[in-house]
This record gives sequence, C-alpha cells and structure tokens, in this order.
Amino acid sequence: MPDLNDYRYFAVVVDCGGFSAAARQLGLPKSRLSRRVAGLEARLGVRLLQRSTRRITVTHVGQQVLAHCQALLREAEAAECAAARVKAEPSGRVRVSLPMNLLDISLIGVFEQFLVDHPKVTLDVIQTSRRVDLIEEGVDLALRVRATDDEDPQWATRRLTPTRPLLVASPAFAEAHGGLRTWAQLETAPALGAAAPDGKVHLRLEGPGGEVKSLALVPRLSSDHFALRTRAAVLGLGVTMLPEMFALPEIEAGRLVEVLPDWRFQLNHLQAVYVSQRGLSPAVRALLDALSEVRPLGV
Repeated sequence: MPDLNDYRYFAVVVDCGGFSAAARQLGLPKSRLSRRVAGLEARLGVRLLQRSTRRITVTHVGQQVLAHCQALLREAEAAECAAARVKAEPSGRVRVSLPMNLLDISLIGVFEQFLVDHPKVTLDVIQTSRRVDLIEEGVDLALRVRATDDEDPQWATRRLTPTRPLLVASPAFAEAHGGLRTWAQLETAPALGAAAPDGKVHLRLEGPGGEVKSLALVPRLSSDHFALRTRAAVLGLGVTMLPEMFALPEIEAGRLVEVLPDWRFQLNHLQAVYVSQRGLSPAVRALLDALSEVRPLGV
C-alpha cells in the first residue's frame, strides 16, 4: 500500500511554494522531504514538479494529482473531526446484559435518566441469568453480582456498589415456626426463592464471629422474581431472601421481620465487566459513570 504521507508532503510543498518553507512547516529536513516527493514521482512514473534554483512549477499531471491529494487531506480531516465529535459526545448503541432481577431493584431509573441525559445513545438491554460471552454476543457491558472480581484476564471490571440481601418472613409465619431465631427452626421452614438444579433453595450466611453456615431449604414457591416473593412472604407463605429495597419498607410497615438477624449474607458487589479500558466508546464510559452512582443494592 502506498505511503499516503508522500501525497501530503507533495501538497504541502505546492501550498508553501517550495521545499524550504514546506520543510519548516512539516518539521522535516529539506533533503528528506525532497527525496519523499521524488520517490512519489518515481512510483507514479510521472513528473509532478518542475524544479529550478528559484522556484517550483506544478506540471499538468501534477495539478491533477494535487486535486486528489487535497481531497484526500480533506477527507482525513473530516475523519478526525468525526472521531473527535464521538469522543466529545456519547452516541451510538450500547448493548448491556444483566441478571433478571437487577432491573427490579434500581437500574430502571438509572437507564431512564441515562437516556434523558444522552439523547444520541441507544440502549439495548438484555436480561438473562446465563453468563454471556461479550465478544461472541457483541455485548459492551455485562453487569454481574459477585463476591470477588472476575478473574478472566481478557475482561476488565469495575466494582459499582456493594450488595447484601436480608432473610425475612411475615411475623405470623415466624411465630408459627418458633420465632425463626435458630438454625434448627429455619431448617424446617418452607422457603420462597430461586431453586437450584437439585430443587432446593440454598442459603449461605455468616455469623457474628465470622463463622459460615449453609442450608438447603425446600421451596414452597420457586421464583427469582423479587416482587412476587415479597408478596408471598407478606402473605405468610414462607421465608425468603430479599434485596433491602424490597424488604425494608415491609419491615418498617410491620409486614415482615428479619430472620436470624445476627447472621448476614455474604457481601457481594455489583460489577461491570467489559472487554478492556482501551477503545471504550464515550457512550459506554458515560454509562459506566452513571452506574457508579447507583446506591447500594440488596441483591
């Protein structure tokens, strides 16, 4: 492929009216500039300039080549301006994947405000419980809830906000099961939650002394829908794990109580996963910044 700089050098020589002035403008030695233009003439097999000790003259074919050079330079400048505009103002499509429940919590408002703030951006939001392949599926940003950062070296990650759910039940349900103050009482209680492949709802909590206990409960209702589980818990159908934004209003209203309050679920983080820091579009960067402002979640 030809070196397009040679065409630029030729155009600058003509514009400056000589090699000396052009060399000063380009910051190149005059001898090197002369060799590059001579090389262009040799490659094209035509003479572009008539040289004398006092002046240069553009040949007829040189005028034709010059017109193309100038068009090439205008297009290059337009390309740089277009890139600069994209860098300055977020635009284009951003494809985001996230677990089903994250929209239920507080991300709907984040996405809505982001679109209001950035009218040239289009969001493509994919709700899925599976782990997506960012490259294969063309996903710009994957939101995941993890205890630790994604260790895959091909991905970059950013921690967004801490998350911790609560274990709750209705006061009547808790009282009917001995108050649900001990692990023994909890083991026999029906659960409301997303069942694992073995058909059980698995809980893993940390005690005040740092000890960790796991428990598998039989679900009365298997669902990963927080609003449904909240309603079912208020009706006294079982014990369930809920984000704070769902649980706390019901606790404050007296419709739910916290179960085993001295035990806590592991602290997780909502994290954004993307291919790399380099080459992120302004739209993706802007969305990352917006997500960084999300208040703590309870998932």
